[in-house]
This record gives sequence, C-alpha cells and structure tokens, in this order.
Amino acid sequence: MRFRADPRSIRGSIAPLMTPFTAEGDLDHAGLANLVRWQLAAGSHGISLGGSTGEPGAQTVAERAAAIRTVAAEIGDRVPFLPGTGSAKLGETLELTAAARDAGADAVLVITPYYARPTQEALYTWYRTVAREFPDLPIVAYNVPSRTAVDLAPETVARLFRDLDNFVGVKETTRDFEHFSRVLHQCGPELLVWSGIELLCLPLLALGGAGFVSATANLAPAACAAMYEAWQAGDHERARELHYGLHPLVDLLFVETNPAPGKWVLAQRGLIASAHVRPPLVPPSEAALARIRDLLRQGEAYLSPADGFSTEGQ
Repeated sequence: MRFRADPRSIRGSIAPLMTPFTAEGDLDHAGLANLVRWQLAAGSHGISLGGSTGEPGAQTVAERAAAIRTVAAEIGDRVPFLPGTGSAKLGETLELTAAARDAGADAVLVITPYYARPTQEALYTWYRTVAREFPDLPIVAYNVPSRTAVDLAPETVARLFRDLDNFVGVKETTRDFEHFSRVLHQCGPELLVWSGIELLCLPLLALGGAGFVSATANLAPAACAAMYEAWQAGDHERARELHYGLHPLVDLLFVETNPAPGKWVLAQRGLIASAHVRPPLVPPSEAALARIRDLLRQGEAYLSPADGFSTEGQ
C-alpha cells in the first residue's frame, strides 16, 4: 500500500479486471491471479477490480472480499490497487471497504448507490460517511449514471473534495464530456479524474485528467498504457494513433452487455479457463460472436500477447 500515502501518484491506465469464474460458476482465484500477472507484464499502471466490468452485483460480499485479497496479494505493491467497494447498501460498502483497507488497497472506488436514486444531499452524506469511517484511506467516487440511474453532480464532487481530506478523485463514466470539464473547473487540477468511457480516455488527458479506467485494458493493456505514456511524453500523434486503433476492440466489448464479449475473447486466448458470466448476464449469442470475431480481426494488432500466461494445466 505504498501509494496510499500519495494518491496523486495513482495515474495512467488502471485496468478494471473482469472476474473469472469456473465453468461451474465459482470464483476462479487462479484465473484472477493469472490476469493480474498478465496485466503487470503488459505494463498497466494500476489495477482495479469490482467495477461493473467485474460483475460485482452477481457476487456475495464474501466473494468480493476474497477476490480483493487475491488481487492485492498478487500485485504485492508493484502498482496501485483501487478495488471497487461500493454497494447499494451502506453496511456492505463499509464492510468491503474495510476488507480492502486491510488487504492493502491504495484507494477504493465507491460507486454511487444504485436503484434508490438519492438526491445530491444524500450522495454527499453517503460519501462523507464512508470517508469519515476510513480517514486514512483515499476515497474515489465512481459515477456511472447509465447503470445507477443517478448522476453525481460537479457541485457535489467539489463539495466533497473541499470538505474531506481523503476524498481524492472521481471515476467519471458519463458520455457528457462537459461534465468532465465542469468537475475539473470546479475542483482544480488537484482532484484526480479518471475516465471510464473508453473513447473519452484520451480527450480527458487534454483537460488535465489523471488517466483512465478502461475496460479495453482487459484485451489490450499494453496499448492502453502506451497511449497514456505517449500523451505524457508529448507524442500526441502516437497517442491518437493508438486511440483510433483501439476503436474495434472498444466496439467489441459492447457488442452485447460488457463483460460477456470480452470474457469470451479472454477464454479464447487462454487467459482464463472459462468465459462464464453469472446471471442475469448470458454468453454472447451466435450473431454477436460473428460480430465479435470480425472486430477482433480488425483490432488484432493492438491485442497484448498472451504467451506464457495460458491457464491450461492450472
């Protein structure tokens, strides 16, 4: 947890892992550790777990906590670890956040409470409660209105950032790019802002964003990391080349509901033993698979090599 004391060092391409399950539907800890090793070898700047790409809603609190411990142990402080610990229930959120803190997480990603559609005052109270419960742990809000039916307003982010020393950033998963700009305008460059929208990852860097938490890193971690590094080095032409080159893989991930298409690709490449997704998700349809294969061919040059990370025989 060496990055916990300096959350501003948590930058770049943070890979939001898909959670592998066995063909029978159990949590696959060996597969999860394998994905971490592959991500580190590919150069990802950090690891996340338990965002929407990781199917947290289909797991028990105990399963999520166990997965956090597996990932934390495999990372071993080599890169920052930002697990998702949010839930629609405050008690579960606090329990998972405590588990992440004890496992050595550098910061936690707390989703806005879904389904209930709380007011901005209620959201402020929610994050204030979590932050005060864990004063030594950096808290990052996860704003994803397409999945939660509530939007964390820029004014609320600014209020939290002003009032709470350990509220350090926000992962913005909204296609409203003005929202990104208003958050940074109200809070200043000290607030860490990551994009969770794949095709807004590069544009956010121009506004002063800290990086991105992009599902595309599940297929192309090296290219995602290189895009950030090229931008930071001033090689904007190379960054744009990678941005556009990754388009087919971005489209692939959302042919049907994420993460089912991406899991199918990971299993085909031998990085996980099974493409199983838990209900209410289902495997990609035959029509979807035809489209996935076509997009995979288009984006093949940007896939990170899987050599040496096959799960066969594990």
